[in-house]
Amino acid sequence: MTILDNLSTGRRENLEGALRSGAVLHAMDLRDDGALAHYLDAARPQVVFHLAAQIDVRRSVQEPREDALTNILGTIGVLGAAAAVGAERLVNSSSGGAVYGEAAVIPTPEQHPASPISPYGQGKYAAEGYCDLYARSGRLSTVSLRYSNVYGPRQDAHGEGGVVAIFSGCLSEGRAPTVFGDGHQTRDWVEVADVVRANLLAAQSDVTGPLNIGCGRETSVLELVDALNEVSQSGPLKPAVFAPARDGEVLRSCLDPSRARTELGWEANVELRDGLRKVLSGLERSADR
Repeated sequence: MTILDNLSTGRRENLEGALRSGAVLHAMDLRDDGALAHYLDAARPQVVFHLAAQIDVRRSVQEPREDALTNILGTIGVLGAAAAVGAERLVNSSSGGAVYGEAAVIPTPEQHPASPISPYGQGKYAAEGYCDLYARSGRLSTVSLRYSNVYGPRQDAHGEGGVVAIFSGCLSEGRAPTVFGDGHQTRDWVEVADVVRANLLAAQSDVTGPLNIGCGRETSVLELVDALNEVSQSGPLKPAVFAPARDGEVLRSCLDPSRARTELGWEANVELRDGLRKVLSGLERSADR
């Protein structure tokens, strides 16, 4: 297995298990076409999992050009390099909530019109279009997995990790969480182990186009706080500090995973509270080191 990552937000130590098992890491930027072509030519992969991205919605609003360079042009580069070395399949990581925008149907199916409200969502939708183009032209079999809100152990509570990581870090460190907006905005949280399983199933299938990868259940930010307090072994979170809502973020997001169930035999297995326990347990182990 070959891993390409510029490590701008990732950490090498998160890959230690894979590296001990024989994986090779090359620290490079996927926008470097020459390096990308070189490493893919050396690896000659049958399957490419494209997970690299600029993932911060707020940054995309502030710097839409930089977002597009990574999420659109970067994806075009990966597609071209993968096709050039004869890869058979590319599994693209996309975003359900960002692509659909303020959806009229909740949970939202894949056939719902895309209506992004941020450059990040627009970029992910454009990347999906290029994946579809490669599939239609017969150059490379592709599928785009539209994730709901992914969380799990080892997300960075102080970087680009999502709200589960940030709130869990607040709980672990005794800090008050910040809630943007009124806290009634909803998300569909899916645990990373379920997402990994979806990727592996998608790699083995021949399905094309978008597939929602989510639990199909809405949970508000305030309900997430309650769930963390329920599973915490160290007392509740401090009372939240409320701040203005942020540009580019949708009010309700929940995905209908029916197509993934039909096409892949996939559905989410990890319940939210069980997943939160795993996150908090990982933070406790890190603190003990």
